Amino acid sequence: MLTMRFYIFALKLNSMATPYIVKKLESKVNKAIYGHNLISDGDSVMVGISGGKDSFALLDLLASRRRVLPINFELHACHVQALDMNYRADVKFMKDYCKQHNITFHLKDITVDYDPEDRKPACFICSWKRRKMLFTSTREANCNKLALGHHLDDAIETLLMNMINHSQICSIPPSLSMFNGEIQLIRPLTLCLDKELKKYSLVKEFPDEISRCLYHKETHRTAIREIIDQMEKLNRDARENIYRSMQNIFDEYIVKKDIK
Repeated sequence: MLTMRFYIFALKLNSMATPYIVKKLESKVNKAIYGHNLISDGDSVMVGISGGKDSFALLDLLASRRRVLPINFELHACHVQALDMNYRADVKFMKDYCKQHNITFHLKDITVDYDPEDRKPACFICSWKRRKMLFTSTREANCNKLALGHHLDDAIETLLMNMINHSQICSIPPSLSMFNGEIQLIRPLTLCLDKELKKYSLVKEFPDEISRCLYHKETHRTAIREIIDQMEKLNRDARENIYRSMQNIFDEYIVKKDIK
């Protein structure tokens, strides 16, 4: 009896010692995994880590979920560094973290070959080449899932940008089948807010990037964030409500295409 009481006391003490933001995001990732069937028994998951707070949080949360959830899955991590760009992340931290948590680490190099005369921005070309290498590395490691660190704010920003710029209602879903089902692209942070991930990263003391990209600058996405901030002043739940609206589309109350 005494032993059981001590065990219960230890559990309560550990729960009290865990920061609220950690428990909150662990719960949200659990909900995303089960709600969207993101990870199943026997999966091999590659996590794309850029070196920013979102990808470090994703890797850390999946590592902790692997320990506690009744799902057996392998965990890999891949960082793609562009040799001809001046962005640098803390690769040593990545290697040390992966070794400590029994995660297979992959480091890949690419060259962006950006031409300032090109009509496409540097960020677009670099992002496209990084993503291509991530898919290649996922295949080479025989992983069937690729996890990216996009969160709820990314999803609603993409939704509004597509509506404004492309007349489309589409965003970045929690799960997407790629290459005829060969790879499943998953986003376990889909229910997490950007501000929550910032708090989580502070608690976990993740390192900052060693150097920011020379071409990092204000974009259309920055303007969209300002618009969402204004919406939040009208309703403090605006971000979550915009996200949920994608799950509540009433066909009879939207404009249909012209009949020709």
